[in-house]
Amino acid sequence: MAMRRYRSNEHDRSVFSRRALVLFGAQGALATALGARMYQLQIVEGEKYAARADRARIRPSLLAPVRGQIVSRDGKPLAVNRHNYRIVLYREDVEEVEETLDRLSDLIPLPPLRRKALTEEIRRTRAFLPVVIAENLKWEEFAEVNANAPALAGISPELGLTRHYPEADFTGHLVGYVAAASERDVERAGKDGALIKLPGMRIGKSGVERVEEIALRGKAGLSRVEKDAHGRPIRELERREGTPGEDLTLTVNMALQKYAMQRMGEESGAVVVMDIYDGDVLAMASTPGFDPNGFVLGLSQKDWLSLRDNEKKPLSNKAVSGLYPPGSTFKMVVAMAAMEAGLVGPGHSVYCGGHIELGSHRFHCWKRGGHGTMNLHQGLKQSCDVYFYDLAKRIGIDKLAETARKFGIGVLPEIGLVDAKAGLMPDKTWKRAKLKEPWYPGETLHAGIGQGYLLGSPLQLAVMAARIANGGYEVHPRLVRSRNGERVRSRSLRGTGIDKAHVEAVQRGMYGVVNEPGGTAYRSRIALAGHEMCGKTGTAQVRRITTAERATGVLKNSELPWKERDHALFVAFTPADDPRYAISVIVEHGGGGSKVAAPIARDVLLKLKFPTEIPEGAIPAGADPVFTAETDDEDESEDA
Repeated sequence: MAMRRYRSNEHDRSVFSRRALVLFGAQGALATALGARMYQLQIVEGEKYAARADRARIRPSLLAPVRGQIVSRDGKPLAVNRHNYRIVLYREDVEEVEETLDRLSDLIPLPPLRRKALTEEIRRTRAFLPVVIAENLKWEEFAEVNANAPALAGISPELGLTRHYPEADFTGHLVGYVAAASERDVERAGKDGALIKLPGMRIGKSGVERVEEIALRGKAGLSRVEKDAHGRPIRELERREGTPGEDLTLTVNMALQKYAMQRMGEESGAVVVMDIYDGDVLAMASTPGFDPNGFVLGLSQKDWLSLRDNEKKPLSNKAVSGLYPPGSTFKMVVAMAAMEAGLVGPGHSVYCGGHIELGSHRFHCWKRGGHGTMNLHQGLKQSCDVYFYDLAKRIGIDKLAETARKFGIGVLPEIGLVDAKAGLMPDKTWKRAKLKEPWYPGETLHAGIGQGYLLGSPLQLAVMAARIANGGYEVHPRLVRSRNGERVRSRSLRGTGIDKAHVEAVQRGMYGVVNEPGGTAYRSRIALAGHEMCGKTGTAQVRRITTAERATGVLKNSELPWKERDHALFVAFTPADDPRYAISVIVEHGGGGSKVAAPIARDVLLKLKFPTEIPEGAIPAGADPVFTAETDDEDESEDA
């Protein structure tokens, strides 16, 4: 018995010794591995991890530059920066996003829809990029979050800047607006992607704000801030401010811009005024307007729908993107094309009996009984359609298109606005390529009175009028007058190659339109010596008048639904004896150019020349009185 117990004890000791040896060996191996790893981390790779820890403790971040401001030529602020109290979340410093938002919602309003959108945005945004939780807060709300900031890891109350447009809907289309960058914007920005995603950073989305985005944006600065283990800032170690964006002065005269918008009233359309030599756009009014401040602060669904669904399209800049048949305002180009081709001279006459026939088709003049015998001067003065049907038939569409493009028709205006359109000056090549059809002679006649496929914008018509007024030189419109106070030089004028005598013949015809009895715009003339204007009325049909309707009597515009009424157009320049300014006016579905568009042009040009008070005798007896509007610009000069 004793022997068996002894052997059992020996066996147990042997098993214990082997197990202890294995355990101690494993512990030794583990200790060796830990020691080796510690040696690697502390000795071999110590510098690398020390730098990484330092980067985690010291966070570099971009500083948004101050966006450049925009003013008018008469010194009126058009786009400025205002203080913006906002709350920003840094995702990499937050453990539980929902819990943080819960705490924050006790301090500031976070509606359910906004909360849902924030959660999705935080999920999609990279951890190192900040997310704006709320902005444009009241001071009391901002102070409340500031007081509770130590208990809100990753939440940072910040004072930034937001864009403001003092002139609101008077310059909405022209100046444009800024808004937060989309993911697509960030991708396209390349190296500036991180900059435009900064809290409160906005980029240009339309108008001058978009065209001049790079210049207005400036360059980012840099800040290095030391933070504790919870991500709360301790101190700023370094700060390099960014380079502010350029301050821009536009060519626009704000007093005139505001008056043009007010003069258009409830009408839908556009007014463009430009200098015929340097191309300065003094007014670019598109009505109805819209307030760009709503896009900066965020539109409600109701406000957005009211803008989007309005039949008068307030979000569209009709001055550069609205395309209309130019109607009879195109007849000056037809006349010059015919003279340039050597087919006719100013004395060429055509008998107008109310229509012209081409094959089996009859093309009607606007005057049912006809005008009788017409030469160039009388044809322009009375806007005889038959006279210009005859010229167009002689010229042909290709020669007509060649001359039209020299005056800016069918050519994209070099103004830089992204929504500007080139319009359409059709020719045989275009129709075959676009519609796979040949060009028909009757289509040339339609083009001869500015109808058919022909389309132009109000800006293009102003350019056309300016090139006629300056004797046939290629003036180009521009919007930026100076950058940081340094004047921007205008482009040197280059001739179109049109014979000056032919341009002068057309100018005389435009003088007759306004200043001679029988002219279509005689009632809208300026009767002040030395300030007369030369112009051309236009009425563009938007519907087809059938033979049956002609037989029973063409319906008046007032008898038609708004969208079926003719467009009213007028182009002009002034003064007649020494031209300096050109204007185009388009009133959508306004009816006749002589009754609706011409008086608007007259009033705007008088406001340009006499900003404080219209001299006695400027308006002839029996003419419509000049429109007056309440403005705060009564002390502005003609060309501030």
